[in-house]
Amino acid sequence: MNSDSNAAPVVLVTGAGRGLGRGIALEMSKCGFSVAIHYGASKEGANETADLCLRESKNKNQQFDLIQADLSDSDSRHSIIAQITEKFGHIDALINNAGITEPNRRDCLEASEEDYDTVMTVNLKAPYFLTQEVAKMMIKQSNGPRLTHYQIINISSISSDTVSVNRGAYCISKAGLSMATQIWASRLSEHNILVNDLRPGIMTSDMTTGAKDKYDDILKEGDLVPLSRWG
Repeated sequence: MNSDSNAAPVVLVTGAGRGLGRGIALEMSKCGFSVAIHYGASKEGANETADLCLRESKNKNQQFDLIQADLSDSDSRHSIIAQITEKFGHIDALINNAGITEPNRRDCLEASEEDYDTVMTVNLKAPYFLTQEVAKMMIKQSNGPRLTHYQIINISSISSDTVSVNRGAYCISKAGLSMATQIWASRLSEHNILVNDLRPGIMTSDMTTGAKDKYDDILKEGDLVPLSRWG
């Protein structure tokens, strides 16, 4: 544990300016974490998340700062560690939440390489190499974690093992992320870093808003998830 017992643990949440990422950031603030709120383009959304986190915070030692980076760009992604170091000086947890689906959903017989590359870069390459950089920072921190363990959590999806022929790249990216979780868990265990993934079902988000009726029908069939509900 960190020698400064009053210091709040620090978590970086990617894609925290809206949707599931915002919800995660809020829950972490309720649990006493300082939150590094990553966003790609919408600073306004990230500021709203920061304001909401402040309202939910438990003590004055918590800190909520914005981290801007384009996860699809290697140089921009590298800047995240510098921003974390400057604004927080420490990190205890990473939640790789940011993700996208195909810009143009098509049957896999018609899918484009451009859409495939876009999805794989954001959903798999970015969290894989961000995990690499954050893990190196964790290992180098001489004062150790402010938690029992360092934590890295990947937000995968039931699509990692559920077929959707109109979202092939998305499914493949999430399957890859779940395997990356196992790889990093094995590699980082010796450094007191726990790595896990979560596989949400059908969530209310920008990805599903335009297809609510379709997903309602799928859930009614009862084959996708045991409880046949959103979430």
